[in-house]
Amino acid sequence: MFPTFLDETAEEVARKLLGCRLVRIVDGQRLVVRIVETEAYDQLDPASHTFRGKSERNRAMFGPAGHAYIYLVYGTNLCMNVTAFEEGFGAGALIRAAEPENSETAESIEARRGGKRIRDCLNGPGKICKSLGITMDLYGHDLRKPPLSLEMGKLGAGEKVEATERVGITKAKESKRRFVIAGNPYLSR
Repeated sequence: MFPTFLDETAEEVARKLLGCRLVRIVDGQRLVVRIVETEAYDQLDPASHTFRGKSERNRAMFGPAGHAYIYLVYGTNLCMNVTAFEEGFGAGALIRAAEPENSETAESIEARRGGKRIRDCLNGPGKICKSLGITMDLYGHDLRKPPLSLEMGKLGAGEKVEATERVGITKAKESKRRFVIAGNPYLSR
C-alpha cells in the first residue's frame, strides 16, 4: 500500500517514512529495502535545493507529493528525495539510509556492489542510489509505480524515532530535521 501521509510537511513525511519500504525492480530482480534514516528539506530552509525557488534542476520538488527528486552531489553521487507537501511548494525527504528487507535483497546488492558488506552499501544516500540502480532516468518518477516504488511500513517492536542535526551540509545544520530509527546499524556515519 502506498503511504497516505506524503501531502504533510517535509518534517512529518521524513519522520513517517521511517520503516517504509523502497522497492526497486532492476535487472529482473525485486530489491526491497526498509528506510531507517531521512532528512527533511523545504523551500523555507536555506539548506534546501528549493530555497532560491523553482529551477530546471529542482522542478520535481515543486511537483506533486510522492515522486522522486534525484540529483547529483559532489559531481559523482546521486541522491533521492521523496517529494512532499502540496504541489507548488518545494519540499521533500532525503532517503539517507536503509536496510535490506530480506537475504535475497542483501545478496543481490552485495553482488551488484562487488562484494561490499551490505551495511556499507546502504548507509548513505549516494550508496542507496548506487545499490538500487537509481539513476537520473527516474527523475520525477511517480513512486506509486514500478520500477521504483514506495510502500507503507512501520516501526518494529521496540524501535523509536530520534531527531538529530543534519549531516553533510553547512547551512542550517543545527536544525533537527534528520530522523533516524535510533540505534539501527545501517545509519549513515
